Amino acid sequence: MSKIRISLLLLVLILVLLGSLFLAPKVLNPFALNTTERSILFSIRFPRIIVAFLMGMALGASGAVLQGILRNPLADPYILGISSGASLSAAVALLSGSYFFGKFTIPLAAFFGASFVSILVGFFGWKRGFWPERILLAGVGLSFLFHAVLMFLMSISPGERLGRTIFWIFGDLSIADWSLIPYGSLFIISGFVIFLFRAKALNALILGDELAHSLGFSVHRERLLLFVSISLMTSASVSLGGIIGFIGLLVPHVMRFFVRAYSRVLVPASALGGGALLCMADLIGRSMMSPMEIPSGIITAIIGSPYFLYLLRRKDVLGI
Repeated sequence: MSKIRISLLLLVLILVLLGSLFLAPKVLNPFALNTTERSILFSIRFPRIIVAFLMGMALGASGAVLQGILRNPLADPYILGISSGASLSAAVALLSGSYFFGKFTIPLAAFFGASFVSILVGFFGWKRGFWPERILLAGVGLSFLFHAVLMFLMSISPGERLGRTIFWIFGDLSIADWSLIPYGSLFIISGFVIFLFRAKALNALILGDELAHSLGFSVHRERLLLFVSISLMTSASVSLGGIIGFIGLLVPHVMRFFVRAYSRVLVPASALGGGALLCMADLIGRSMMSPMEIPSGIITAIIGSPYFLYLLRRKDVLGI
């Protein structure tokens, strides 16, 4: 049964990727491409799908890891305040109109903002150890602070720049191109590799600090390393295309229907599921009101919130 479910998951992933590549807003026949269609495929759609998949992969994997280290089934990568820091720094660049690094300005601003908040969360979350409760409270407090500053800046900004900022905050994949992919891949893969080396420690942490300690793991050190993994993946994701909600919260629960809850299996499955979900959301956003685009973050919220409310009624799924 497990093999059938995994095969079904892979089939859905392939179909979603192919649909995102060749469908809306203009259907492309891969066997009969003219020059214009070939340019659309390789210059616009390919990099956009790769960026969407990388972002979804990072958020799905981060959500599964975070729910493990916090032992909280409702944990989400953005609960750490990383998205608020990225939004604020990106909004400063957008609202000021200062593009010192050209098209890399907004991704770099978002990445450094997210990284800065990650360091702050680690600083406030550490007190004779790296405690889940302190991490959570530090993230929530910083999130409210940066969100308030962001709202203040948006309230006093001129209208022509405000729309672009709002669109980015809700998840804008229209800026994706090949030049963004290498650096985004570097940080996301680095974070994922850190997790792979600490997967056994994550399994132990899920069972409780005392058991993890009895198995020979340094609880606070392992939690810190996994926090670095989450921070790298989430920061890179936000910098690539803005804030995409619900993926890190929802996808790990969905993947538990298909695979075991063992972290070395669940986290990679959540990465694949997150990538597929964001590609599907991007496809829907491009096609619903063409030629207008709906930000992917809005689509994921529309898809995710009803299903998540359904999951909340199934206590056995959430494990509480």
